[in-house]
Amino acid sequence: MTNVIVVIGAGSIGQAIARRVSAGKHVLLADLRQENADAAAKTLSEAGFAVSTATVDVSSRASVHALVETATAIGEVTGVIHAAGVSPSQAPPAVILKVDLYGTAVVLEEFGAVIAPGGSGVVIASMSGHRLPALTAEQDKALATTPTDELLALPMLHPDRVTDPLNAYQISKRCNALRVMAEAVRWGKRGARVNTISPGIVITPLAKDELTGPRGAGYRRMIDLCPTGRAGTPDEIGTLGALLMGADGAFITGSDILIDGGVTASYWYGELAPTA
Repeated sequence: MTNVIVVIGAGSIGQAIARRVSAGKHVLLADLRQENADAAAKTLSEAGFAVSTATVDVSSRASVHALVETATAIGEVTGVIHAAGVSPSQAPPAVILKVDLYGTAVVLEEFGAVIAPGGSGVVIASMSGHRLPALTAEQDKALATTPTDELLALPMLHPDRVTDPLNAYQISKRCNALRVMAEAVRWGKRGARVNTISPGIVITPLAKDELTGPRGAGYRRMIDLCPTGRAGTPDEIGTLGALLMGADGAFITGSDILIDGGVTASYWYGELAPTA
């Protein structure tokens, strides 16, 4: 039986993780844009990986379910790398919530129904989820456990409450970590694991959009004033992803790992702390 690694979002981070966990397995690369999936497939196939492609719109359950059927027709799904999303400079709040928050919940639910025993998944969230002030216990539970198709109807996500793209992104990424924590219980019943990675500023095309966008000065300041004094690389996220998905991470599930060069530390306790 062929083992399948599904990569949703064919960008630099998804590819970096896939290269480390997919030797001898079949990589199914899915992206909203076929040309992105094709470009990533060319790179991976030329590096010796068995690859096929698909298109997927994570904001559509039907589209995600079709991807599940494509994957299971190839073999057993032993790994899921969910790296798709939109940033605050790319979309309005409603779209960010539909893609980054609801879409991630759909992916976790749909693939959680077919993940193979011993399988594992990682969801790429963001340090932005760690910059959001604490929510109430009731809000945390609602984001973690509300039935997926009812999530966007939560009062805390009402368009009148979430009017800023950055706030929508922060809530979405906080929700990703909470959702993964709850889903880890369900995945565990199948003998599988799932975790969240929350990267800081990693140099990818999406990050370059942010660095040249309306919030670019703020992002550059974060890089300059964080403890490591630099941005991260996709390979550094790939190394962490491989740990979480592999045998060395077998005791890690339902966790969110922050990997941001210390930006969050500096935001709460250092030079990046907001002034009153």
